[in-house]
Amino acid sequence: MLADYFRISLRNLRKRKVRSFLTILGILIGIVSVVGLISIGQGMQHAINEEFKTVGQDRIIIKPGGEGFTGSTPVTAEFSTEKLYGHDLDVVKNSKGVYKAIGVIIDTGDVEFDNKIKYNNLFGVPIDSYSTGFIKTIDFFIIEDGREFEPGDKYKAIVGYRTAKELFDKEIRTGNKIIIKGQEFKVIGIQKKTGSPVHDSMVRIPLEVARELLGKEDKEFTTIFAKVQKGLNPLDVAESIKKELRNDHGVKEGEEDFTVTSSVQLMEGFNNILNIVQIVLIGIAGISLFVGGIGIMNTMYTSVLQRRKEIGIMKSIGAKNSDIMMIFLIESGILGIIGGVIGVILGISLSKGVELIAFSMGVELLKAYISAPLIIGALVFSFLIGAVSGLMPARQAAKLQPVDALRGF
Repeated sequence: MLADYFRISLRNLRKRKVRSFLTILGILIGIVSVVGLISIGQGMQHAINEEFKTVGQDRIIIKPGGEGFTGSTPVTAEFSTEKLYGHDLDVVKNSKGVYKAIGVIIDTGDVEFDNKIKYNNLFGVPIDSYSTGFIKTIDFFIIEDGREFEPGDKYKAIVGYRTAKELFDKEIRTGNKIIIKGQEFKVIGIQKKTGSPVHDSMVRIPLEVARELLGKEDKEFTTIFAKVQKGLNPLDVAESIKKELRNDHGVKEGEEDFTVTSSVQLMEGFNNILNIVQIVLIGIAGISLFVGGIGIMNTMYTSVLQRRKEIGIMKSIGAKNSDIMMIFLIESGILGIIGGVIGVILGISLSKGVELIAFSMGVELLKAYISAPLIIGALVFSFLIGAVSGLMPARQAAKLQPVDALRGF
């Protein structure tokens, strides 16, 4: 019996190809939007989480400026009116649960190579053996070609992968000379490609030289990085650092002139923002699905009016109300599922296209993540949209009396 329902429904849809296509189009657009947006959003979340796993969730970042300061990310901390100094680094190093900690200078500046000048991220890092040992534990700073800094290096530089390969017309190689804010540096290392725009576009130079070129005060840092002792909770260690810095700065809780953030908190923050953005975008895409559902309802109402005699004949030869209702429900469900299948295919293609365009532009965080639950969910949802939209027209068809239906219009 169910096979007969499907056979009748498909025959009726084939008779009205143009109308069926236009009806399917409404659902199709909505599913394309939902699948494309969700896959890109999930891909970004997956990529960001993988990057945090690469860096390690045992990292803590200390920046100048309180929690309310808008530019309190590691890269923009130099814009804060507050500052961090050597004694802050000592406090962090001596805080309970801290394994190692280093202070760095992060800023932007002009970099010249092959008679071309570009503005780039500059990282001033300490080059003593203690600090170098810390830096070597971070995947973002791994050297692909050349060597790491050694004590005594001065006007030497290590460049990120993108800076070396893409920033200038000519590729930067180890042994080349670059000019940073008017000072010549010899490139001693090229970092491996990480996919992070910040780290792939950096130029690392010795800390003291960075202070001199960037006009920073003696023992001033823009950011302090700390590593948690193995087996300890980074959130607990972060709270310990906050407490010690509050005591050192003589400020109360909630009045801090610094910000302490763990990698776990950063990851959660990014995920929360992405979730909110996805919800908003999916809500907008949901309007298309709503409109598509109204289109199916309109098509099915029209179909009921046009097929009154057919309904009357079926009822006169023994078709029950449930049979008539099932035929129309399946018909509207098929409209939804066809729109869903095509929408899923186009949505995946769209998200993959965005990924390829982003990759060609050097942005590797924008990736499409296609999962089985996403595909199955989109198909089930599209079928339900179709079936629910056809429910009222199906009930109307089922309630028609055979005599009234056979009279026609």
